[in-house]
Amino acid sequence: MENRKITVGLEGRTYPIIIGRELFNQHDLLELSPFKSRRYVVVTNDVVGPMYFNTVATFLSANGSTVEEIVISDGERFKTQGTLTSIYDQLLAKRADRGTTIVALGGGVVGDVAGYAAATYRRGVPLIQIPTTLLSQVDSSVGGKTAINHPAGKNMIGAFYQPQAVIVSLEMLESLPDREFHAGLAEVIKYGAIMDEAFFVWLEENVENLLRRDYDALGYAVERCCASKAEVVEGDETELGLRALLNFGHTFGHAIEAGLGFGKWLHGEAVAVGMLLAMRMSVLSDFVPQSDCDRLRALLVRVGLPVEAPNLGRDNYLGLMGFDKKVLDGKLRLILLKQLGRAYVSADFSPDILNKVLDEIGS
Repeated sequence: MENRKITVGLEGRTYPIIIGRELFNQHDLLELSPFKSRRYVVVTNDVVGPMYFNTVATFLSANGSTVEEIVISDGERFKTQGTLTSIYDQLLAKRADRGTTIVALGGGVVGDVAGYAAATYRRGVPLIQIPTTLLSQVDSSVGGKTAINHPAGKNMIGAFYQPQAVIVSLEMLESLPDREFHAGLAEVIKYGAIMDEAFFVWLEENVENLLRRDYDALGYAVERCCASKAEVVEGDETELGLRALLNFGHTFGHAIEAGLGFGKWLHGEAVAVGMLLAMRMSVLSDFVPQSDCDRLRALLVRVGLPVEAPNLGRDNYLGLMGFDKKVLDGKLRLILLKQLGRAYVSADFSPDILNKVLDEIGS
């Protein structure tokens, strides 16, 4: 397949998203300005690092640059202040200066933590994202959200910090366990649900090709998602309005992750159930027909994702959702659908409907 390129255009700066196969064997990419650094520190984890660090290091060092490695533990439960401090400690021990480029090599956790380290170390150093999971390739590596978790909630401490480039090399998905691959498909489906009904229909028709990890299907899906996210980020970089739509299913999903304990459910699994809860609210609010909710549920089932919410109890859900970052002036805001492919931010939803949806869990 030919490489695909999307440019994220922000005020006063742009950066590329390159999508292709075996990208780290294509040394012409070194002509891109993000790869002019004389020193790189690759932040990865103890699962991804042994598989891909040497390949990436060989690529980055082809121009004579120095490449070093920082390894963190794998998993959402390590997306903490302790892990962040460990990265700072190692950067300082290596005497990394403001000309050092941090490279995030891994999934969403690595991208978020390494990105936040880049945003804050010496008040900001260059960042390159190399996502290795489907979820990070289609969503978390693009747009500049970086964060760590807090016991009270997910991504509570962070910054908006855009990368210099996002490099998506699709063959890295071959090593991804099925469970994580399926979890990534939740974010793919999200884009169709919130802003692209034609893409949702394409997913219904091509889901088997995606599950086979067919490169043409994967390339198209990743490109479509990244293009959609780039469009949203260009219009609302710091989530003052439109960008909140990308959190469809996430208010419920983050509550599930925190309520069960970070790491018990994968992020995409929690988002899948969260989308169904938000869709149920949309149905009860008379915006979308039950048939659209059924289509979403059927697609999630086909890709092997959970569709039943854990019974945390209504009060527990409401308490956890109260920490959501979309809470504004003390009022919870939810992302609902007016129709399949058209989402909106609702601050005036019916509390009775929310209570009904939460009370239905486990019934």
